[in-house]
Amino acid sequence: MKAIFIPFNQSYRDQVVEILERNDSRGFTFMDDIQGRGTKKGEPHFGTHAWPTLNSAIIAMVADEKVDNILAAIKALDQQTEKLGLHAFVWNIEKMV
Repeated sequence: MKAIFIPFNQSYRDQVVEILERNDSRGFTFMDDIQGRGTKKGEPHFGTHAWPTLNSAIIAMVADEKVDNILAAIKALDQQTEKLGLHAFVWNIEKMV
């Protein structure tokens, strides 16, 4: 099992959820109104006067075999509007109760 952490501009919410649903990844945790700044082309999302946008994030636990399809869909969506900032980070889940 893998964890996928997906921080994104709030405008991506429906598309990110749809990607997870299309890949039969039903369970996730959604975090709204988070702040951040990407390391490459993205602009800061601080919710301030100067940088008014905010991010959201989803963390989903998915079966190993679903990760590559989810990442490919996230990458394709990001390439449509790179400055909005959409990423996905994956790590192993060793145990679950």
